[in-house]
Amino acid sequence: MQASTPFTRRAALGLTAAALPLAAAAPARAATVVGGARLARPGVQGTGLPKKLTAAAWLVADHDSGKVLASYNAHRRLAPASTLKMLFADTVLGKFERTERYKVTDADLADVPAGSSLVGIKPGITYTVEQLWQGVFLRSGNDAVHVLARMNGGLARTVAEMQARAEELRALDTHVVSPDGFDHKGQLSSAYDLTLFAHHGLRGADFREYCATKTADFPAGGKKTFQIQNTDRLLSGAWGVKTYPGLIGVKNGYTSHAGNTFTGAATRDGRTLLVTVMHPRSGYNAVYEETAALLDWGFEKGDPARPVGTLAEPAGAGGAKAARGRATARAAAGAPAATSGGASSWRLPAGAGATVALLAGGAWALRRRRSARAGGDEG
Repeated sequence: MQASTPFTRRAALGLTAAALPLAAAAPARAATVVGGARLARPGVQGTGLPKKLTAAAWLVADHDSGKVLASYNAHRRLAPASTLKMLFADTVLGKFERTERYKVTDADLADVPAGSSLVGIKPGITYTVEQLWQGVFLRSGNDAVHVLARMNGGLARTVAEMQARAEELRALDTHVVSPDGFDHKGQLSSAYDLTLFAHHGLRGADFREYCATKTADFPAGGKKTFQIQNTDRLLSGAWGVKTYPGLIGVKNGYTSHAGNTFTGAATRDGRTLLVTVMHPRSGYNAVYEETAALLDWGFEKGDPARPVGTLAEPAGAGGAKAARGRATARAAAGAPAATSGGASSWRLPAGAGATVALLAGGAWALRRRRSARAGGDEG
């Protein structure tokens, strides 16, 4: 998608009342905290936690029961970096067969932000859908994300569907601006929401397989290939990080604005735990070290009988109609979802879907000139 002409805010949003900048729109806040009241309290929720945690927010949950075992600033809204690709996968992964083939064009890659992490997709080469998803999960390739988004109908449509999907999953701290998680003003999520994305995504066999894959051969043109490695250091053991026993994924992320963010899942003695760590204060490996420490705590001391909250189940069909109206209104205001009672359906009806897509497209056009920040997105 390319924006060839400048947009006024009124024209981009398609609304006569949208005169204020998007960033000035005050988001509504949930009347009831999703997952339980303790998750909104300041300070550490849980006992006996590791002492040297520097992250701005973190959460430990039992994947099977959905119980939150401990947390810190669970609903604090922070830049998610490439961990947002979990939501992208949950939204788009089931739409295409793995064996489907797609020949990439220059237009497919035209809006990949400068400084992005790339798997190395080239125009003129034909890729299978499976290879594109390997590029997303292993190398956090923004080029692969943009190709899949174009296959899905474009960036604006994909952003709108991701936002609707977040609401359906009751991930109400999340505001989607781009499908790749790159630094864009207003793109936010939380430790709670990222854990929800992993919790739901891991229920799918393809999601689980891709995030656990360590290496794959990727097309280089003709009959040539090159090997790609997973950038999840707890899975690969790269850069001085020890592999974590029983790790099954899920997604790491880094940008110059967001710093390091990671959601990991591991299984031990038949029990699977999820940990999300956002924005630790020290270097690149801290996000993995703090995740490992929290996983250790969860397996050794985390008691599902004494949870501090729960991971919400997706909103049922009963609350979808009213939530769709809220989603459209929030998109019109440029505000993220923030109501706890239900969430919008993933498959919006034609009228509402077109409205949200139009609004998201205008927001993208307003922001795309700010997107080429040379901070680098490791994934």
